[in-house]
Amino acid sequence: MSKAAGIQDIKFNADGLVPAIIQEYSTKEVLMMAYMNQEALEQTLATGKTWFWSRSRRKLWNKGETSGHFQRVLEIAYDCDADTLLIQVEQQGVACHTGARSCFFNEIRFRQEGEEAAGKSGVVGPKVLQEVFEVIKQRQAERPEGSYTTYLFNKGIDKILKKVGEEAAEVIIASKNDNQEEITYEAADLMYHLMVALAHHNLTLEDIYRELAKRR
Repeated sequence: MSKAAGIQDIKFNADGLVPAIIQEYSTKEVLMMAYMNQEALEQTLATGKTWFWSRSRRKLWNKGETSGHFQRVLEIAYDCDADTLLIQVEQQGVACHTGARSCFFNEIRFRQEGEEAAGKSGVVGPKVLQEVFEVIKQRQAERPEGSYTTYLFNKGIDKILKKVGEEAAEVIIASKNDNQEEITYEAADLMYHLMVALAHHNLTLEDIYRELAKRR
């Protein structure tokens, strides 16, 4: 990533700022939006970590400097008008100061065409995997009583792997039965238990996404 590549083309606004949209490189999830001035952009290019300009504090800030949740920059692009940046990163920890993975967790619900009045409230996308995995990690850390996930972690890896094997067998049986509803149910069970196994080994969904990207 060249320090000067394209920076002369960026159109900063009257305050000397340009909005920067931060996106997870592996999943394409939008994590946050902040502002950069030219110095922040230059620091980002020079260090490979995101720097921004705080409009309230009137100073530069390095994402993760106090929280440890740094963003390793992998790609930077700007839009057709050269007045907005898209920065793809590898996020360490979470992006939002609230503790959420992404700052964009407040959903505006609307009814899709053809949905029943009391039906679905939106499209379920891959972000649900990350949400489930975050709950699994929370259960691993806090071990609340009465939680099945807590039970698995307390029993240890042998129990977790036994369940992975059982659920894999259930997927095979459902597939042999050619029952789509049954396949869907059992596949979800298998994916959940696989995520528990990943958490046990301190792996993340991003590790799997990167491995799949290598194979694509």
